[in-house]
Amino acid sequence: MELKSLYREILNEHNINPAHKKNLENPSLTLHGVNPSCGDNITLYLKTDGAKITDGSFEGSGCAVSQASVDMMLDLIIGKEKDEALRLGTIFMNMIQGKATEEEIEELDEAGLLQDVSHMPSRVKCAVLGWRTMKEMLESPAKTDGIQKAAAGNPHACD
Repeated sequence: MELKSLYREILNEHNINPAHKKNLENPSLTLHGVNPSCGDNITLYLKTDGAKITDGSFEGSGCAVSQASVDMMLDLIIGKEKDEALRLGTIFMNMIQGKATEEEIEELDEAGLLQDVSHMPSRVKCAVLGWRTMKEMLESPAKTDGIQKAAAGNPHACD
């Protein structure tokens, strides 16, 4: 199977049948992330036990890239220490900016398939929405009291 076909298949699977798109009862952290100009939005929920992320989910709407990316991210970070989740988030951001090594991209598992989004400027903010929201909630947990808006960076149109 060629890579573009595999990319589409995995992206569609995470968008149409996301494993983590649901409400999460009694989350430790909750944060709303939005791309204001294109309408992608998520509410990210994480349960933590000390430094470990024990569960996570999201609710929201948006394009296939934004929704699939956050689902892939949750596949990757559930069961990991917060520091490891942040490290993986940094690798993802570096990948989107064309700065990650092949070895680092392999650590991202299916999320590594979003590497080509870096060549589609209108999709970059879609792909990073969940990752930026996760980073903000783990680095600034005080912002998660109630649902707050995560930094969305520069707005763009989702075309």
